[in-house]
Order: sequence, then structure tokens, then C-alpha cells
Amino acid sequence: MRNSALTAMPLLFLLVLSGCGGGDAALPSPGGNSGNGGSGTGGSNGACNVISTGQGGSLNGFRPFSSSNPWNTGISAAQVDPNSSAIINFIGSSVGLHADFGSGQYAGSNIGIPYVVVDGTQPVVNVNFTAYGNESDPGPMPVPANAPIEGDPNPGNGDRHVLVLDNSNCFLYELYSSYPNSDGSWDAGSAAVWDLQNDEQRPWTWTSADAAGLSIFAGLARYDEVAAGQIPHALRVTLPQSRAAMIPPASHWAGNSTSSAAPPMGMRLRLKSSYDISGFSATNQVLLTAMKKYGLIMADNGSAMYISGAPDSRWDNNDLHNLGQVPASAFEVVVMNPIYTASNVPQGAAPTISSFTASQSSISAGSSTTLNWNVSGASYVIISPWPGALRGTSVSVSPTSTTTYTLYATNQYGRSTATVTVNVQ
Repeated sequence: MRNSALTAMPLLFLLVLSGCGGGDAALPSPGGNSGNGGSGTGGSNGACNVISTGQGGSLNGFRPFSSSNPWNTGISAAQVDPNSSAIINFIGSSVGLHADFGSGQYAGSNIGIPYVVVDGTQPVVNVNFTAYGNESDPGPMPVPANAPIEGDPNPGNGDRHVLVLDNSNCFLYELYSSYPNSDGSWDAGSAAVWDLQNDEQRPWTWTSADAAGLSIFAGLARYDEVAAGQIPHALRVTLPQSRAAMIPPASHWAGNSTSSAAPPMGMRLRLKSSYDISGFSATNQVLLTAMKKYGLIMADNGSAMYISGAPDSRWDNNDLHNLGQVPASAFEVVVMNPIYTASNVPQGAAPTISSFTASQSSISAGSSTTLNWNVSGASYVIISPWPGALRGTSVSVSPTSTTTYTLYATNQYGRSTATVTVNVQ
């Protein structure tokens, strides 16, 4: 998110989270420690196993989230919003598209938002929050010490996003304002965990690593998709001004304008079907076709009509520059309904934690115990200080010292927590 994105953060549903537990910053990989009846973060997922490891690893056809997820839903037949013309004029009808990604460097920084793919052997580490911890998912997270930072090799004080996909466990970890520490842990302004098998909605009015409360990775243009001939999802776009409102799947606003023509976070732009793209290169036609079928989702305040993507040496920067020929007037706003503001934020019940127990509350050093939980109404759960995000209803743990485990259960209405202490004698 841009530095100014969260200057007017609503305080609804402000649930203060406890920090990560004590112990070493780098913790063992949770692989192989799942208990009966459930799986820890080390549980294998065949669909995600096709994703190649490494920086900028190819997803090899895997698409995050379900086909019904808003990122993956075609909107070519959706109605045009009645306020579309006013919004386009507010943006600036002559403003051209800009690919905010490419090959090589610009002003000493890599062009685009990088990501890295790890597997189940990657140790999890603590994440210490410096700004929006009360709206973040706690660690630990499998973030490598050398994970690429947006803006590398000179990230400065920019957004400094870090995106990590775990191809063994099918979770996505996204950090904002990320700084590595010498002990392997990371400092971050905010962070979000995304279950790539689930259509997770972050709690209303909560941010993520992006101002709109959205996944960043889900909206990136990636060269592996272009090479395959299609981008099967919407693309992330920034605009300079927005109003204090949001459209699902956005969960947060960062309003810096009071104009009724200012777009809300989550607004969807669609390239008009009548716009002729035949004169563009094959690469740009793939990008523009995605904008016709899936559109652009406003995710942050930033430069006008800047499309986000991952850096890749195969991009042709001169060719991408030709996208600037496509003006904002070639787009239309898809009907916006519902629009949420401070006056009508959805209300509901946070998850219910019926129990969170340890099979043995006291163990000897080197022994294990099984944590068990019964949770209803949760989109995802996290256990801190170990193992982190996971599925199922139990996990085996082997603490080396007396440890208090915190269970975080989250849905679109908020977060519930419970704790259990395991004494090590």
C-alpha cells in the first residue's frame, strides 16, 4: 500500500491481538507435525504442489482461490454503473494505462512486486508488527531471510511488500513495510494470511498488506500466464484518490477524497468490449483481453491507472509502454453493489471457539502433546507461536519450554481467541 493509504482507518471491530510467542525467531518447519483428525501447516496439498519453488516460480496453471472468487469471476456481461462516466472523468479520461512491472530496473529498483515460492521445509519465523498489528494475522510465517522485497535492491521507504507462497500447504503470506532482522524474524507494518483453497473475506474494516484489504498476489500480472496465453483473473490497479467506501471483496477503505465521483476501494473497471486491441502485440493482447473479461480492481491509492505485476526478465519494457495508448475513457465502471461506508458496515458474529485444549498439559522435555480445538464459523485459524496457519482440528506440538499457545479464529466479522498452556518439566 502507498504510504498514505491508511491515514483514515476506521476503528470498527478493533480486536487487539497478542503478539507472537517467545522463543527463537526461526522455528522448525511444521511439516510432519499434524495430529489425528486434522493437519498442521505441513499438510500436503496436491493442487499447490504444481507450483514451482523459487523467486517468481511458475504456478504451472494453478489459480489461487476458487473459480467463483471475485478475482476469478468474469464480468464481461456485468451492467455498467450509473455513475461510470462521472468516475472516469474524475480519474481523468485521457490518462493512459501504465504497466507498473517489467524487466530490469528503474531508478535502481526492480520493476514490479516480487514473490517467492517455498515448500514445507521452509522454517517459520516470527513477525513483529510496527503499525497495524491489530488488523493483521499473527505469525509465525515461512518467510525466508532473503525473501525479495518490493523495490529491491534499493527498496528505501516504499511499500516494501513481501509475498510468499507455500506450495506444500497452500497458504499465501503477504507483508507490508517489511524489514528483515538479523535473527531471521521480520518487522512488518501489517500482514495477511490467505488460504489458497478458500474464498476468504477479511474482517470488515480490516486492512491486509494492501489498502483495500485484498490479496496483492491474486491481482498481479505474471509472465507465466501471458506465456500460457491467458490471464484468468482480474488485475490490481491503483488510482490517486478514493472515497471512504468499499465494495466486496475489499474490506477496508483509505479515503482521501470527499467527492461522490471518487472511486471506492474494490471498484471494478472493465475495458470496453468495443475497444480494438488488434494493433497491440500478442503479450499486450493477453493483458487487455483479461481487462475485458475480468477487469481491474482498485486496491490502493497510488499513481493513476497503474497495473500491478511481477518482475520478470522476459517482459519487454518497450512493448509494455505501448499500453499507455489505452486511455481511461476506454474503460467503464462495473455496477457497484453493495457499497459499504461507515453507516452500513455489515455486522455479524465472530467465530465461536467451543474448546482449545492440550491432550497433556504437562510433558517432559522432548515429548509431544496434541492441541485440539472445536471452532465454528471461522474462515481460517492460526496457532501462535507455532505452527501458524493450518487446517483441521488438531496438531502435535513439542515445546522445549513451557509455552502458551494462542488460537486465532477469524471470519468476516472479526476474530476470536483462546489460549492453552503446556508446561514442560
